Amino acid sequence: MTLSRRDLLLGTASLAVGAAGAPLLGSLPAFAQAAEPQYTPESGASLRVLRWAPFVKGDEDQWIANTKKFSDATGVDVRIDKESWEDIRPKAAVAANVGSGPDIMLVWFDDPHQYPEKLVPVTDLANYLGNKYGGWYDGLQGYAKRGDQFVALPLAAIGNGIIYRDSMMKAAGFQEFPNDTAGFLELAKALKAKAKPMGFALGKAVGDGNNFAHWIVWSHGGKMVDESGKVVINSPETIKALQYARDLYQQFIPGTEAWLDINNNRAFLAGDVSLTANGVSLYYSAKNDPKLADMAADMRSSNMPIGPIGRAVELHQTTSAVIFQHTKFPQAAKAYLKFMYEQPQMSEWIKASSAYCCQPLKAYADNPVWTSDPLHAPYAKASETLVPNGHAGPLGYASAATMADYVMVDMVAEAATGQRSPEEAAKRAETRANRYYRV
Repeated sequence: MTLSRRDLLLGTASLAVGAAGAPLLGSLPAFAQAAEPQYTPESGASLRVLRWAPFVKGDEDQWIANTKKFSDATGVDVRIDKESWEDIRPKAAVAANVGSGPDIMLVWFDDPHQYPEKLVPVTDLANYLGNKYGGWYDGLQGYAKRGDQFVALPLAAIGNGIIYRDSMMKAAGFQEFPNDTAGFLELAKALKAKAKPMGFALGKAVGDGNNFAHWIVWSHGGKMVDESGKVVINSPETIKALQYARDLYQQFIPGTEAWLDINNNRAFLAGDVSLTANGVSLYYSAKNDPKLADMAADMRSSNMPIGPIGRAVELHQTTSAVIFQHTKFPQAAKAYLKFMYEQPQMSEWIKASSAYCCQPLKAYADNPVWTSDPLHAPYAKASETLVPNGHAGPLGYASAATMADYVMVDMVAEAATGQRSPEEAAKRAETRANRYYRV
């Protein structure tokens, strides 16, 4: 399907079917409509978009395909670059502070709160999309909003869950996956003794390291700050969490303290570990490799176990799209993002991402990808259930800087590996966090 420039500027609400015959906007529920903003790309506009390197090929392929549709319709050339997950945060900070670089970036967590004055406000576009597509999920919206203004557009929650080998769990004497932390520790001991050990990233992994560390602490009732933003990480609950982390780490495969986001994938696919926490991309890495067909058939998934607090608390990787103030083509940048979020493009991107990217807008929750494979189930509600990393306080510069400095990850890793006692690790984390949460 080819869109004319007029089609793009007027929106895509009148389109009834996509290129493959899939129902488009006419099939979505009717939501309250906000005034549709119109963006006319500047004469001679071109854009550079910097995104994170994909773990699911379909995500990148569809993003590129959607971008080509935009360029074909508008004549705006769009260059797409990518960086490793760990490099996105520093690259974005440099671009914001230096005032040059990409026009648009896909950034992590509460990065937009580190340099909001360096970003083009997108409140009109966000309100339009939210009203048209059932509203933004609260957790994702919080990462992109400062007060009543959007400084970014929420893009996706990349769900994090347990992936394990069913045969190895059963060889360790467990017929069902334990749903609490006590049972999970017993499974860890049994896997090390009777099958293959488990392993979780304890290095400065922006996704897997943060997800694991925050879950460990939150599941035991610890938190970096309270509702007022006061640092409370040095607490009895945190100490218990760190003691649990130490017990769990002793069952891990050696070397996890150096793991980044790619390392647990490699260890699992090599058959070195039987269980880890990851996005659904790990499953598709096996499923799409004929040599790993038996492994893929043996893989199962679960949400993270419930800790002593008695409820699920999970940090899912979140990403938002930002436009930097230094762009020469803000109208083209807004037109591009509007196009990418409209139903024909966004639905196809979520589907092509194979349950890796959970939708930012509620109208997309019924995408058929979520029920196409039982292994997708733990990832289907990541956008709905995620707990922001600033829990339980407000998001802002302090929460973003504390996470970017890996305060939580370092604390858990130090205590787990025995580099520091749980008490020493919690005290050090408190001191570091207070540098950002100044009273």
